[in-house]
Amino acid sequence: MNRRKTLCLLGGGAVALASPWVRAQTVTRLLVGATPGGGTDIVARQLALELSSRLGRQFIVDNRPGAAGNIAAQAVAKSAPDGATLLLSYTSHAINPSLYGKLPFDAVADFTPLAGIASLPGILVARSGLPAKDIKELIALAKSKPGKLNIAIAGLGSSNHLASEVLKLDAGIDITGVPYKGTGPALLDVVAGQIDLVISGVASAQPLLRGGKVKALGVTSKQRLADFPDVPAIAEAVPGFDFSSWYGLFGPAGMEPAEAARISAAAREALGSPAMRERFKSEGLIAMGTGQEEFSRFVKSEIVRWGKIVHATGAKPE
Repeated sequence: MNRRKTLCLLGGGAVALASPWVRAQTVTRLLVGATPGGGTDIVARQLALELSSRLGRQFIVDNRPGAAGNIAAQAVAKSAPDGATLLLSYTSHAINPSLYGKLPFDAVADFTPLAGIASLPGILVARSGLPAKDIKELIALAKSKPGKLNIAIAGLGSSNHLASEVLKLDAGIDITGVPYKGTGPALLDVVAGQIDLVISGVASAQPLLRGGKVKALGVTSKQRLADFPDVPAIAEAVPGFDFSSWYGLFGPAGMEPAEAARISAAAREALGSPAMRERFKSEGLIAMGTGQEEFSRFVKSEIVRWGKIVHATGAKPE
């Protein structure tokens, strides 16, 4: 065998051996535990575009809906820690360890927290004919009519469901929960006057509020929102009430520290881009921009927090 053929064979062998790493460095799948078109998917697609331009490789959104995000999370937990597979998760990542009896992964030990992306305050909306204009009047109305008012549950075990359960507990009111498959159908029934209340993401409710189809009684964040300065925070009537959903970026456990740090930095830088800011504004999102250590502490604290809420409310998965 001559020298040229030997070098070619060795070169080909080197490429073959390196191919997993090459693939990891040229294409990254960003798994999302939601269907296309939803809030998580929208955030993931914008983030994928930003990361692609910043890291010099293609990020592709891979939708794996089902089991409240557990299917996507399990796939990432079991993947190689080479940066080729990441997860854009939702508040459910912290809720599911308590909500489900047993998960096929550990929400902390099997993941590398990379960055906190955004928080999403909710807004409590009511049918236009409900005789209450804010949260204080709603509480008084509910106390005068125990069990007569109803609230849509847009996904059993979701953060909005648990927030509504805590509202009932802390305010001492009895409101009947009505399960729905999602926020969209629930909002439609509130508009139609068939349901009294629902806690919705700001972006979903905003066009209906502006059109006068529903009315806002309170926001779930600790303070009032800049876009809705006249809508009180629920905490103004129920001290300590503070429930915002969030999005976060994870990789599998065992990622190389340098690679994890590079992706984390790129994700946080992306939050400052004009396109990302515009997307967040349209979706009612608030940028988090937390790094690895801070996001890791946040996730652990959220698992404890939601665990207490699941236990107190007796919530069960769908």
